[in-house]
Amino acid sequence: MTAAAYLDYNASAPIRPEARAALCRALELTGNASSVHGFGRAARREIEDAREAVAALVGARPARVVFTAGGTEANNTALAGTGRSRLVVSAGEHQSVLSAAPGAARVPLGADGVIDLDRLSSLLAEDGPSALVSVMLANNETGVIQPVSEVAARARARGALVHCDAVQAIGKVPVEMPALGVDLMSVSAHKLGGPQGVGALVVAEGIELAPLLRGGGQERRRRAGTENVAGIAGFGAAATAAARDMASGGPSAIAALRDELERRVRAIAPEAIIFGVGAPRLPNTSCIALPGLTAEIQVMALDLAGVAVGAGAACSSGKVAPSHVLRAMGASAAEAASAIRVSLGWASRPEDVERFIAAWSGLYKTWAGGRAGARTSSAA
Repeated sequence: MTAAAYLDYNASAPIRPEARAALCRALELTGNASSVHGFGRAARREIEDAREAVAALVGARPARVVFTAGGTEANNTALAGTGRSRLVVSAGEHQSVLSAAPGAARVPLGADGVIDLDRLSSLLAEDGPSALVSVMLANNETGVIQPVSEVAARARARGALVHCDAVQAIGKVPVEMPALGVDLMSVSAHKLGGPQGVGALVVAEGIELAPLLRGGGQERRRRAGTENVAGIAGFGAAATAAARDMASGGPSAIAALRDELERRVRAIAPEAIIFGVGAPRLPNTSCIALPGLTAEIQVMALDLAGVAVGAGAACSSGKVAPSHVLRAMGASAAEAASAIRVSLGWASRPEDVERFIAAWSGLYKTWAGGRAGARTSSAA
């Protein structure tokens, strides 16, 4: 059994060896990628090679990829850059969408975490041509996959544009932007084993995009600022490695680990809730709630046992907050406050699941024993 088990890939995946090598190689380069001399051209080559790799991962043309400082910047650029006056978002979006669109109409989720398509259609019935719809491809907390192609079809019928936050999906499931029919797509490097601090917004043909950051002509005048050459090189290498893993059956192997983990959790605690289990999900994600045992206690106890997992949601201070996603799915406050997220990835092994089960089982037995003792004492 390994010394520690890292099961928080949806927060940030361990960097892949290929990405680390590419990042370190690019750090040795001198020169600005906008310079025309040899040093600048070498930096530019790193960027354009990475652009091709990221584009290939999502089925887009390289010229449509705009590198950013991460998924949050990509989301903010998409929401602000099209000039659409009305924003419509799902209730389960990442905070980088919800906070960037505080006045947006919110489309509710069903109990399975899937967007209410009929409600979306009704919201777009009158002013679709002035609207931008933002719906994530896969939820970061539950792993539930949204019917984005159907969202896009309904939006297009009303003249609306569609943005898709695909940050959690790329590298875990096949993603083809043309097949989804969306106009803008956000992606990020560190969720698939690239470096932190780099992402991209992929812009479909014919979509005009006003830059969020101004002051230079970089990224075809769609994002000003000297490019993060090393980070972008690492992103490209991670994208290539993720595509290779998917082609060789990596997601199926990860899904088998996730399913085994959930089977054993149910055997230990039949009252445990696994959110989104009836809907299509990412192969790597399990959101588990045990009402009465808070997520904060679980995360801390598991950490002490050498197991890293995520909570339903966390703010920048590191404090655990009840999940708005689970509440939007109809979960009670107690259920939402008790949810932990177990997420696997490219380096996960069976022994990681074993360590989680051993630690979580011990925590559960201690908690259940304490509850039984309290009931006995109260009855006496």
